[in-house]
Amino acid sequence: MTMRTLLLGAAGACILAGSAAAQGFQNDGVKIGVLTDMSGTYSDIAGQGSVVAAEMAIEDFGKQINGKAIEVVSADHQNKADISSATARQWYDAEGVDAIFDLVTSATALAVREVARERGKIDMVSGAATTALTGKACSPTGFHWAYDTAALANGTGSATVKNGGDSWFFVTADYAFGHALEADTTAVIEKNGGKVLGSVRHPFPNADFSSFLLQAQASGAKVIGLANAGQDTTNAIKQAAEFGIVESGQSLAALLMFISDVHSLGLPAAQGLLLTTGYYWDLDDESRPFAKRFFDKTGKMPTMVHAGVYSSVLHYLKAVDAAGTDDGKTVAAKMHEMPVTDFFARNGKLRVDGRMVHDMYLARVKKPDESKYPWDYYEIVSVIPGDQAYKPLSKDCPLVTQ
Repeated sequence: MTMRTLLLGAAGACILAGSAAAQGFQNDGVKIGVLTDMSGTYSDIAGQGSVVAAEMAIEDFGKQINGKAIEVVSADHQNKADISSATARQWYDAEGVDAIFDLVTSATALAVREVARERGKIDMVSGAATTALTGKACSPTGFHWAYDTAALANGTGSATVKNGGDSWFFVTADYAFGHALEADTTAVIEKNGGKVLGSVRHPFPNADFSSFLLQAQASGAKVIGLANAGQDTTNAIKQAAEFGIVESGQSLAALLMFISDVHSLGLPAAQGLLLTTGYYWDLDDESRPFAKRFFDKTGKMPTMVHAGVYSSVLHYLKAVDAAGTDDGKTVAAKMHEMPVTDFFARNGKLRVDGRMVHDMYLARVKKPDESKYPWDYYEIVSVIPGDQAYKPLSKDCPLVTQ
């Protein structure tokens, strides 16, 4: 289909003419935004590291677009939906931002998704996990990149039940992510013949897990499932150790855990935990170069959120370059056409609902005497093929043919 550009007035804005897609660049070049948690519970798993990852992707893209340097802006959404939506409106409407990345925390991702949908702008989520992003909140210009609650459940939840952990009690973060993770894991537990004895929901973020852990301990469940992330997870694990929960015979299942969490806890406290991840820095010769460059810039190894931000930014830039425009709907269509191939997206493919399906990994945290060098924390137990890790297309998504 032939594309043509119509310039209207002094603003020089590109609009759609009939069925032809807009062509050209809103501000002559490309500007991306990284909206993340810079100071709170999820700042280690995302935060400034996500900005660094985006900058690395731009560097590796290796060229300007439309003769202009690619710009990056960033902001701290403080894990608040209202701040996220306000920032997205300001960026899209007044500052010429073409696409927003990271969006750690499900409530913030869902808030930005609505703003982006209204404006036909791109949002690419690597930090948030709720499957609503590819369900009822799916969008023609929205993408879910690194992982989701279904993939976590199909990894850690399934493996734990198959290894004998067939009765569970959940300690769950009381917002969209925690609710979705508990629900998806419950479905996997019951599918595999296990049962859920109960759950308790804690505020987000939270420092004192005493009462919640005591309820979990009193339940008698074999497994206490931590349906939370970041500092909430590490705080819960540390306090569980103080209560002697594992020593008394119950197991902990950290349903979303990052390498930064393991580093914070230390191997003596984290050893033996099973977790599901979309990226491990020491997986192979493809994963290590990015990690070592990232470490040189930040002093720490990247999480799967950081790797996902890099991958999503690089794929977006390739699509903009191929499309010759920063028009959101045109670029989104080009992204769906192009293969997703990099060190992160193993066997990657984009579905109509915006889910980037790729292989996931079930990992076990090593014992201290098994770790041979700094950040040598994981043993990869198994590879979970993408079509097994993620839910099938949902009819909750209006983009899916009924």
